[in-house]
Order: sequence, then structure tokens, then C-alpha cells
Amino acid sequence: MTTIEGLHNFRDTGGTALAAGGTTREGVLYRSDALGALTPAGVEALAETPIGVVIDFRTPEERQMAPDRLPASRSVQLIELPLLEGALGELAGSALRSMDGGADTSALTAAMAQLPTLGDLYIGMLQHGAASFAAAGRVVAAGRDDEPTAVLVHCTAGKDRTGVATALLLTAAGAAREAVVADYASSAANLGGSWAEGMYAMLAQLGLPLTDGLRTLVTGSPAAEIERALDWVDTEHGGAAAYLQSGGLTDDELAALRARLAD
Repeated sequence: MTTIEGLHNFRDTGGTALAAGGTTREGVLYRSDALGALTPAGVEALAETPIGVVIDFRTPEERQMAPDRLPASRSVQLIELPLLEGALGELAGSALRSMDGGADTSALTAAMAQLPTLGDLYIGMLQHGAASFAAAGRVVAAGRDDEPTAVLVHCTAGKDRTGVATALLLTAAGAAREAVVADYASSAANLGGSWAEGMYAMLAQLGLPLTDGLRTLVTGSPAAEIERALDWVDTEHGGAAAYLQSGGLTDDELAALRARLAD
């Protein structure tokens, strides 16, 4: 597995089991945490991959705070598809605003109780983000093997907005449900250690108590949460492919996405 110095949650989704047998293609769709902490060696390593397009699901505020670092040695296209749900700053701000100026224990407890679960976040972004997820699928479908056009999708941690997007694209391409869920769930281990401690320290500076619920929101990736999101997609749209088409993905683009990922 390729290691990119400065990234904690980077991986190629190639090798994901397909429901009909076989696996998804390597070197086509990658996922990651944000690229702002890439070291010079990490930037060089990224340039050596087939990645030619980076899709950033972060908000403008998140991007301004930690701009992506991209190779200067060759062209890498950056596409911004902002999704508010899953933005850590928005979650923290929501908790602080709900305190109505109070800073006592009861106010903090009430504020933390109002934070959404990951499943709530995912359903919210699915309700509002079909066009963005379809646009990501369109970019993957347009890739070619004779030039570096592999796609890297990322947000901040690379687990929530990125996790939902990846689950949709892989599922629409025919990946087995259990393999998609396992890929999503692996993010928690990747984000443990220094990345998690840094995020917890930032939240502590804001005065937010590190409850189990907040820790899960920040660094967790329980299988049940992506299962809930995929169940919603099945119930409301009849599956990931139909969901992406509700956001504007055409029949031809869907076929090209499947061919790119699964052939």
C-alpha cells in the first residue's frame, strides 16, 4: 500500500470485493484526509501516483484554514464540491451557539446532547448533496488509463463526506456491501494517535468536553453508521446508482463509472 508522508487516512479503493466476483480496479479512485499537512516528500510521492484530479468536499472556510498542497511538477486538477454536513468547525460552532452564552456544566451538557450522530450527518448530506456526489461520479467516469486521471476524494478527516462519497461510488459500481462497509470502518484506526490527539486538543481549547459522542463524530467510523446511510439510500432511491442519477448522473456516465471502477 502506498504511503504518503503527511497523510493519515490515504488509500486506494482498488481491491474492494465486487458482489459478482472479482475486485475493483487499482489506481482509479483514492480517498484521503486533507492534503494541507503533506510534507515535501509527501508531495513528491503524490506526484508519482496516477492521481490527476483531487475532489475537495470541504467548505471554503475549511480550505482557507488548511489549503491543499499539490505537486508543482505536473498538473493536478482541483475540483471543489463543498458539503457543509461533516464540517468539524460547523459542528463545534453549533454546539457553542446552542449554549446561548452559558458556560456552566448544565449548558455544556445540553449543548452536547444536541449534537447529531454520524448517521444523522450522513442522511443530511445525502438529502442535500446528490448533485455533488453525482459530480464526483462523473469525474471518476471520465478518467483514462493513458494519462494520470485517477481521482482522489477528500474532506478533512477523510471519513465522513469522503466516506459517504466513496461508499456511493463503490456501491454503484457493484462493490459488495460488506466490503464497502469494511473500507469505511477502517478510517477510525487510521485516524488514531497523533491526528486524533490534535483534533481533541483543538476542541478542548474551544471549551467542549470530549464526550464519547464527540469523539465518535471527530474520529470514529462505526460500521452501523454507514449501514444506516446506505439503508436510507436503498429505501429512498432504490440503491446508490439511482441515487447518483437523481443528482444528475446520466445512464452513459453510470455505465462509464462502472467500467472505470469494476472492469
